[in-house]
Amino acid sequence: MRLDEDFFANPYEHYAHLRAGRSVHLVTSPDGTPAWLVTRYADVRAALSDPRLSTNAAHSNGCGYRGLPLPPALRNDLLHLDPPDHTRLRRLVSHAFKRRSVESLRPLVQARADALLDALPDRSGGGGRPGERRGDLMASLALPLPLLVVCDLLGVPEEERGRIASWTDTLLIPGRPAAVAAAMRDAERQLREVIARKRRRPGPDLLSGLIEARDAQGRLSEDELVSVAFVILAAGHETTASFICNAVLALLDPRLHWERLLHHPELLPGAIEELLRYDGPLSLAIRRFATEDMTIGGVRVRAGDSVLLSLASANRDEEQFPCPDEVRLERMPQGHLAFGRGTHLCLGIPLARLQAEIALSTLLRRAPKLELAVRREELIWRPSHRTRHLTALPVTF
Repeated sequence: MRLDEDFFANPYEHYAHLRAGRSVHLVTSPDGTPAWLVTRYADVRAALSDPRLSTNAAHSNGCGYRGLPLPPALRNDLLHLDPPDHTRLRRLVSHAFKRRSVESLRPLVQARADALLDALPDRSGGGGRPGERRGDLMASLALPLPLLVVCDLLGVPEEERGRIASWTDTLLIPGRPAAVAAAMRDAERQLREVIARKRRRPGPDLLSGLIEARDAQGRLSEDELVSVAFVILAAGHETTASFICNAVLALLDPRLHWERLLHHPELLPGAIEELLRYDGPLSLAIRRFATEDMTIGGVRVRAGDSVLLSLASANRDEEQFPCPDEVRLERMPQGHLAFGRGTHLCLGIPLARLQAEIALSTLLRRAPKLELAVRREELIWRPSHRTRHLTALPVTF
């Protein structure tokens, strides 16, 4: 089986078919190279924490996998390093993503969300019902909110944020290696410029703190400084944007879930976990490579083989979650894998949850009559295996 655009346009049906046979399958990955795809919950969960599976492509057996065309300065980042280097870099930034630190951002995130909704146009003078607003919720809220927040956190100037959105969007487009390589070179140049200006005028932000750790304490190299900033920016907004979009769609189709939250807002924290399980932002965890011969789900995996762990399939495994293709707001899905697990457990979990909570609660409060503006079958999923979200989410309220 090839993991192509058709596969990721409707991945859950394919994953269910694969799980019904066995857990581990030899597939052709999106870049054309062979890989083992792990689909069942128990095997994915165990593999995420298995130290014999490395995210460092240096352990590849030379099957042709090259990964993203990253410039040298961006290659050794948090996503692709093993301990102890991964542990060292993660400790430098983890304080900013602890629950108490993130909670202090609540007023800022709320203000950003309100301002974005205020900007949606009133259609009462253009053929719509009096007071009706219409817009693309992906472009007007889901994408800009996490980008603004992560840039606020790092201290990226306002004038730089449009460029960041541009190169991260290019990064996720399949089949355009030249465009991705150019975007990554632009990303490195931009980040070095921002870092240089921060050195001259530091502030109370995460990037200034990382520069201090680099210059005064020698706790990371200059390239590591650039790569850490890159990962926080790229991963820190795209996945959250995808989840906000997917969550709204799941609540509106069918709309009974939206109505239930309107009448029972106390269900929202648990609903967020169920929505993460049901249609999280990542179909696949970052690619792993076996560092020695091993067995996964009864299948022999050789040292150097590529291993793809399907978070989406694991979260729809009927052996773990009864009726997994249904949204059940009271489910409280303990142990879902939307954020991964183990060494590479998502660093920004508290921030992602906070933004999702504020985005959804603000929509429930300010747009209780929110509805899809098109039929479900008219919506288009972006052809990307990296994050799962719609190209647009047209709504009215």
